[in-house]
Amino acid sequence: MYQIVLDGEQSVINVTLSGMMTLDEVAAYITDVRRTCVANRLREYAMVIDVRDCPIQQQDTIKAMGAHMATMPKARSLAVVTGSSLAKMQIRRLFTQPYARIVNTIEEGQAWVVQHVEPLPA
Repeated sequence: MYQIVLDGEQSVINVTLSGMMTLDEVAAYITDVRRTCVANRLREYAMVIDVRDCPIQQQDTIKAMGAHMATMPKARSLAVVTGSSLAKMQIRRLFTQPYARIVNTIEEGQAWVVQHVEPLPA
């Protein structure tokens, strides 16, 4: 399950992911993020993705997420809010972009994507 909320003033897409995602949900999620970009004419955007309510995902789900993400327009910055250390390990494999940070809180994520304030080590 996912929720997408746009902060149009800052051009920040805030995403909350939860539960075990199916391959269909991954595809729908990426499609909805793309639609958000197009509908709001976002030429440059940042994302804060909250995965604290996601358990470790199945490998086919992670592979599908990576494949779909590769087709997205490049964000100016990304922050992924994680919970467990196992989730952090999985996220680190998925988000390898130099403009991505793994953070502990939504506030740290917002500070990174809006002001480029380096977060504390996650």
